Amino acid sequence: MKNLFKLVIIGILSAFLVTGCAKAPEQEMTNAKAQIEAATTADVQTYAADELAQVNSDLNAALEEVKVQDEKWFGNFDKAKEMLAAVKTSSDNVIAVAAQRKEEAKQAAIAAQAEAVAAIEAAKALLAQAPKGKETKAEIEMLNADLTGYEESLAGIQASLDQEKYTEAKDSANLIKENAASVSSQVQAAIDKKKK
Repeated sequence: MKNLFKLVIIGILSAFLVTGCAKAPEQEMTNAKAQIEAATTADVQTYAADELAQVNSDLNAALEEVKVQDEKWFGNFDKAKEMLAAVKTSSDNVIAVAAQRKEEAKQAAIAAQAEAVAAIEAAKALLAQAPKGKETKAEIEMLNADLTGYEESLAGIQASLDQEKYTEAKDSANLIKENAASVSSQVQAAIDKKKK
């Protein structure tokens, strides 16, 4: 009976020692940090900055959980391991979100570029119909010069697109479109005035 009692005590002590000696998930922490580092690209910082900040926050929470469990005599790292696995998954998702948003920004910039070209063409066509005379000659020349300047600015939009600066390209295209529309409005007002 004494031997059985000793075996039970040794078994219980062994279980406590094994549980108490649980090690921090070093490999999982290293992997999660490496995953975030790999995900921290210029595209992610541009197109998914909030999501990247959340992943970093989740990593810090997981590391804090590891620290808390490490300070306990019988630490349990299961929750920390789950948190670290979630961080790795979130890092992959951030990359996918950034890629999708980048493509959307590219398409929006290309569409804005096409609208700017169309606005310039419309303004040029309308300007050709503008009433001509001594009093309007200088004004027509000025508007022609403006449209020529806008056309030259289109090269800058294409350069921004080529450099994947889609927000910059879109903003420039929208500005050109607005300016060309303003020329059209001025010419249309002059045409309407002449008809009256």
